[in-house]
Amino acid sequence: MSDDLRILVVDDLRDTAEILATALALEGFEARNAFDCAQALAIVVHFRPHVVLFDVGMPDMDGCDLSRILRERYGDEIILIAVTGRDTSDPRVLLAIDRADHYFLKPVDMDALRKVLSASSPRAPRK
Repeated sequence: MSDDLRILVVDDLRDTAEILATALALEGFEARNAFDCAQALAIVVHFRPHVVLFDVGMPDMDGCDLSRILRERYGDEIILIAVTGRDTSDPRVLLAIDRADHYFLKPVDMDALRKVLSASSPRAPRK
């Protein structure tokens, strides 16, 4: 199913990031995690993920900032998936979601995520 899809999970809650990355690895994806945006940006340079799942609400640099930087540096080369437990009345959440290709509310529905990821195969056409 994975078609060599590389996924980076970014969440300041270590357990959340590790559980999601482990679940994706068990599905056959090559998954890594980062616990803040600075670490994520460093990992992206070498890991070159096809997909970045990022928490919107993180301290210091949040998912809104991360999505802006990733779009500036990589355009549509990386599929961005925003993940949030926050209400969409928050303007930062809306901005991050607007930059993302997809978004999920926490907890992430794994069946829905699998569908998005299967359409995000490196061999599948990009939007």
